[in-house]
Amino acid sequence: MAEINIFEDEAFGVGALTAAINETPEVPGRLAALGLFEEEGSTTITQQIEKDGDSLHLVPAADRGAPGLVVQGNKRLLIPFNNVHLPQTFSIMADEIQGIRAFGEQTELQAVQDVVNRRLEKMRRALDATHEHQRMGAVLGTILDADGSTVLLDLYDRFGISPQVVQMELGTATTKVRLKAGEALDAQEDALGNISSSGSRALCGKNFWNALITHKSVEETYLNTQQAAQLRGDAREEFEFGGIVWERYRGKVGGRSFIPDDEARLVPLGVPELFLSIFAPANYMETVNTLGLPYYAKQEAMPFNKGIAGEAQSNPLHICTRPRAVIKLVK
Repeated sequence: MAEINIFEDEAFGVGALTAAINETPEVPGRLAALGLFEEEGSTTITQQIEKDGDSLHLVPAADRGAPGLVVQGNKRLLIPFNNVHLPQTFSIMADEIQGIRAFGEQTELQAVQDVVNRRLEKMRRALDATHEHQRMGAVLGTILDADGSTVLLDLYDRFGISPQVVQMELGTATTKVRLKAGEALDAQEDALGNISSSGSRALCGKNFWNALITHKSVEETYLNTQQAAQLRGDAREEFEFGGIVWERYRGKVGGRSFIPDDEARLVPLGVPELFLSIFAPANYMETVNTLGLPYYAKQEAMPFNKGIAGEAQSNPLHICTRPRAVIKLVK
């Protein structure tokens, strides 16, 4: 029969628990599956993002010996961003493990570890959903808290810029959607400047997607082509049109969609350090000045040794370093 002091084993220390929650099978969201965000650890809880005011311009012709164009120095600014602290707690009471007995080839320690792992898996799923929510917030330009209304970070406000918006006019039958797609790609290219991308993907809300796939110009383009099968198949799949890969984004929790139903976001692909997920270390003595990990877990004994209190946490900063390169598409 398991005893509460089994948790004094090194298998339940901060290192082992942190390794366990990081190794738990991931339940990724779509943005995680796309690999859109580059992940890295940081030794600090505040990250500095450099805003470079460089702009491209044409050099006017002049006579030989005439004064040349004065080139100003770069206007650079370091903007601090704080990592978000996402803590969760759990408890395992003595009564929960007192009936555990070793059986077969499973040891008593392994049986108790199963109880801990199930709790960590549940917490990991909640943290994964939160990461997906905040990553989509970075794509949208505004990262919201779990309540869906409290603003944690407004990227446009912090960078002192405004979003680029393209009206797709999908409610008008005569709209040339391909031309509208080209307009959005041009706006994205201008925002990226001399940085190239490997392509563009539009993440669409429900109503935007339905209006897109049923629009006359889109259906006519695919009619009698081998790609028509894509429109006849699952209406939630992705397809390429006008130089853009379009897909229905379905991320939501509790019935609340992460992306507005009537909108889409056009994101460039293959741009280095465009989308970042920076993880700060946990607020434990053991992790001070170490590179942050995506997840941490730790435990301690309850008063009178009646059980074990534990917590899991993540300390992310999900950010888009060039918000104007993400084009807002309106139905």
